[in-house]
Amino acid sequence: MMTLLFWTAAACALAYMPLTARPASTLRSTLKTASVALLAAIAALTSAPWLLIVALTLCAIGDALLSRETDSTFMAGIGAFAVGHLTYIVLFLTSPGSNLELIFDHPTTFWSLIILGIVMATLLAPRAGDLKIPVLAYIPIILGMGITVLALPDTGALRWALPAAIAFIASDLILATEKFLLPAKHPALKLTPYLVWPLYWGAQAGFLIAFT
Repeated sequence: MMTLLFWTAAACALAYMPLTARPASTLRSTLKTASVALLAAIAALTSAPWLLIVALTLCAIGDALLSRETDSTFMAGIGAFAVGHLTYIVLFLTSPGSNLELIFDHPTTFWSLIILGIVMATLLAPRAGDLKIPVLAYIPIILGMGITVLALPDTGALRWALPAAIAFIASDLILATEKFLLPAKHPALKLTPYLVWPLYWGAQAGFLIAFT
């Protein structure tokens, strides 16, 4: 049953790929939302940590909102993802074996994330327009998720958590670059949607594997 649900989620994610750069539609929203909602269902059915279920559900809601591509749904979607990231942070810090001291066993990753946050805030602040405040508030939240995952022990299935977090951050970084930093007709815009989606969905699948 769980295997079937997982491959159904993967099939929805794969079917969404050709639609990722297309205008909003019911099919596009359905496939995007189902890709992560089914992961949340798997987490619930396998008695995974309730924080994982909440985080995946919030991200599925965020996907549904962002798929509509209006300013109001964008703001609501960002809010859903922000709370989802905060939920992941609590999950990482309260998981068995979690230890804040482990964070400093990864100084390169830790300082790279700090520097990345400073650079992105500097670049985005003058370009985010009316979205400046929520965008700048989102940066420490997503990077906080990347830092706190370092508190998890690098053992067993939990080994998937760090690469999943890095993939999540990479997808958000590309998305922010696409939306705020690249000119409207930049050739890279033809490629970025097809980078964001596999990184993002792979991250969510990675978190599910890590905690179930």
